[in-house]
Amino acid sequence: MRVLIIVPAFNEEGNIKTVITNIREISKDFDIVVINDCSKDKTEYIARSLKVNVISLPMNLGIGGAVQAGFKYAYENNYDIAIQVDGDGQHNPKYIKKLIFPLKKGDADVVNGSRFIDKKGFQSNFFRRLGIRFFQLLINILVRCNITDSTSGFRSYNAKAIELLKDNYPIDFPEPEAIIFLKKRQFRIIEVPVQMESRVAGISSISVFKSIYYMIKVSVSIIIEFVRSNNG
Repeated sequence: MRVLIIVPAFNEEGNIKTVITNIREISKDFDIVVINDCSKDKTEYIARSLKVNVISLPMNLGIGGAVQAGFKYAYENNYDIAIQVDGDGQHNPKYIKKLIFPLKKGDADVVNGSRFIDKKGFQSNFFRRLGIRFFQLLINILVRCNITDSTSGFRSYNAKAIELLKDNYPIDFPEPEAIIFLKKRQFRIIEVPVQMESRVAGISSISVFKSIYYMIKVSVSIIIEFVRSNNG
C-alpha cells in the first residue's frame, strides 16, 4: 500500500525540520507532502531543503483547507492511505504504524489517534480537556460514535475516505465536524491510543482564554454539520 503523510503547516519554521526528520526515522517508505498554508516565515524554504514535496497555498486557508489540499494530492496520486501529522511537532510519528494497521486489516476507514485512552504525554489545558469531553458526549448522542479525542488531527484515512474528503472536508472546525460528516455516511471510525507532545516552538492557535469560546463555536458547528448531513 502507498502511504502519504500530509503535514499542514503555517509558520512552523521552528518545528517543521524535526517533524520531517522524525517521520523519516520511522520509515523511508512513506511519502511526505507539506501543505504550506501561506506561511510568512521560512517554513517552505526549510521543507523544500529537506527534499519533500511541498504545496504552497496562495492564501491562508486554515487547517481545514490545508488538509483538504493534501487529500486532493493523495487522490490524484493514487495513494491508498493518507495520514495527517500536524506541522507543530505535537504528533509523535512513532504511532503512525499503529494508525495504519487497522486500515490495512480492513477494520476501519478512519483511525483517530487519541491522547486520552492511555492518558500519557501532553494532555492540553483543563478547559480544553473539558471542551473535548463535552464534544465526546455530544458526538456520541448525535451519531452514536464514542470518540474520546475529537479535536485530534492525528488521523489516518483509507482510499475511500480520501476520495470523499478531497471535495468535502469541513473547513471551520474540521476534526470534530469530519467525524459527524463521515459517520452520517456510514464510515467506520475507530480510535487507537497515541502520545502527543507539547509544542516546542511557535504559538498555538487556541489559547487558554479562547478555550470556552472555542467550545461553544465547535458545538454549534457540530450540530450544524449534523443537520446538514441529515438533509444532504
